Amino acid sequence: MAFKIYTKTGDKGATSLIGGVRVPKNHIRIESYGTVDELNSYLGMVNDMCGNAEIGEWLREIQDRLFTLGAVLATNPEKEVKMKLPDLHDSDVEWLEKHIDKMNEVLPEMRSFIIPGGNLAASTCHVARCVCRRAERLCVGMVNEEEVVPELILKYLNRLSDFLFVLARYIGHIHNAPELPWRPRI
Repeated sequence: MAFKIYTKTGDKGATSLIGGVRVPKNHIRIESYGTVDELNSYLGMVNDMCGNAEIGEWLREIQDRLFTLGAVLATNPEKEVKMKLPDLHDSDVEWLEKHIDKMNEVLPEMRSFIIPGGNLAASTCHVARCVCRRAERLCVGMVNEEEVVPELILKYLNRLSDFLFVLARYIGHIHNAPELPWRPRI
């Protein structure tokens, strides 16, 4: 018999964290890993639109890390979990920094804020950057509500949003899309 995707256990607005504790579907922990999942989906779109094998490898690496973050965020920190969960490492943040530096080597110096646009993949990458910032804000909110969030997750999401900003510029650059500087009305 095929595995059924529906369980009917969430029909009344609650869901289970890894570890079995049930929480409302609007719980900040659910909101945080749901936003990480949304981010992961946008990165899939960026990859599909970009058509660059190297960037595709980078994005698949990041998508894998986002599944790791989602698993950690979906786990009740007060319950012992029987399954082995993946983990995040400092080297994952360093990987982002290395790739930011690599892309910045070929990008023109920024002299103003940049209006998102110019290329569909680059624009979608900017959307992903905004979703990443939202995931980071939700995780900070969890910390403020005394929910357990590993510090490395906050660091990774912060650096990932920087990476996605630079990647959006880089995608525009390799597709010869013009950057649109913001010119404030004075």
